[in-house]
Amino acid sequence: MSRALKITLGILLVAVAAGGIYVRGLQRRISQLGKPQQTEAKARREVIQAPIATPTDVKVKAKLYWVSKENQGALEAVETELPLSAEPAVRAKQLINALIADVPSAGQRVLPADLALLELYLLPDGTVVADFSQALATETPSGIWSEQMAVDSIAHTLEANVAGARRLKILVNGQETETLAGHLDLTDFFELHPVEPVPSEAKPAPKVELTPPPAPGKLKN
Repeated sequence: MSRALKITLGILLVAVAAGGIYVRGLQRRISQLGKPQQTEAKARREVIQAPIATPTDVKVKAKLYWVSKENQGALEAVETELPLSAEPAVRAKQLINALIADVPSAGQRVLPADLALLELYLLPDGTVVADFSQALATETPSGIWSEQMAVDSIAHTLEANVAGARRLKILVNGQETETLAGHLDLTDFFELHPVEPVPSEAKPAPKVELTPPPAPGKLKN
């Protein structure tokens, strides 16, 4: 075998090996692109938002509002067991964090995956002031329906599980913003309608299909 032929064969072998390495790397990249981005988004959120736990936490059944499996244009209450604090403000934080992080399926998500609740206050008059990261404004799909559902999911979850919560004020990065993503007015408050407990002697109401009422926020023209 001539020296030139040996050199040619050597170059071919190196090229084949390099091609194999490239193909394997490309396959890995394609498989990663095919995976949901929720894991990366969730990791970023968890860097900002540490889990909240208190000595008064007790596991209870809570109702959280996500997109309905049967009707993508409506919210549905999902009963889930969560460790929740007896202190209403902390309880509200835990619920909103679960609303963001513990979605049953990707198709039921309402709030952005990497959204973080920066702070929450429960004022003496029952006003819940919830301050969210910028993702609420930049990653919520623009449109009155999607924006309304995002606010409704928060409002309905709070009114169903937090005693004393009477209205909701939403901030973004500590600031009041005119709209959520161009349509729903955030300069006003959203009234909450807590579910009153049914007296023990009263007969249970007949089962009806749940249709969450819309939050009364004003719309921007």
